[in-house]
Amino acid sequence: MTGERPGSLFEGKVVLVTGAARGQGRAHAVRFAEEGADVIAYDLCDQLDSVAYPMATPEDLEETARLVEKTGRRILAERGDVRDRDRLSEVLAKGVDAFGRLDFVLANAGILPAAGDKGRDIAAFTDAIGVMLNGVYFTIDAALPALLRNPEGGAVVITSSAAGFTSVSTEFGTMNHGAAGYTAAKHGVVGLMRHFARSLAEKNIRVNSVHPGGVATPMVLNQAMADWVGEHPSFSAAQQPLLQLPMMEPRDVSDAMVYLCGPAGRYVTGVALPLDAGQTLK
Repeated sequence: MTGERPGSLFEGKVVLVTGAARGQGRAHAVRFAEEGADVIAYDLCDQLDSVAYPMATPEDLEETARLVEKTGRRILAERGDVRDRDRLSEVLAKGVDAFGRLDFVLANAGILPAAGDKGRDIAAFTDAIGVMLNGVYFTIDAALPALLRNPEGGAVVITSSAAGFTSVSTEFGTMNHGAAGYTAAKHGVVGLMRHFARSLAEKNIRVNSVHPGGVATPMVLNQAMADWVGEHPSFSAAQQPLLQLPMMEPRDVSDAMVYLCGPAGRYVTGVALPLDAGQTLK
């Protein structure tokens, strides 16, 4: 990053962010815009029946767009499901037509359908796999034609989780379809990351995954999750980090995204990067 003026790290670059309406996705979109990138923002902005907490709304996506535009950068903010590859391709084509290129893909969209009665429905498993495994694959696959047109390559970062190294379920009482689906999906995307990292290296496209512990987002900080955690003390104990730090904020994850996509991370590919303050070392 040496020699780069503030806000110029990604000047002239374009990033796709899925799950961009709030939480980590919004933080990534704004941070990349602050570094000079134009943004293609994609989010469902609707409720899935298997998810017990309120999901993002169209108004949330509008706020992301407002915050990006406030930086002086351009944004194309579109609603869509990451399980719908055709819609992803449609939005990407629209974004590339508007901005001229695609450099970075942040496959961030996620759900946590483990809480309450809904977590015990088989749809919680299929939705988790659909959004966080199939959806990641569809996102990268739909973005590849534009990425491959860049002679200098690009970068893909998949949002996994500390649950990509361990399990959401910590005891028999926490074993449900949603916890199984979340754990399986977050493990599964490590395999996708390694598949793409090896396959795309000759095209100078780097592919990595990040594995945050608990992050202060609406996916974690909501009544349904608070009730579930309160019912299962073993789950809460398993989330405790080793480092004595406050709960991670979304922009802390954005720092890692900037590193992995920027010149400082140009030698990094095929890495599953823990961002959990030592949580998974226990």
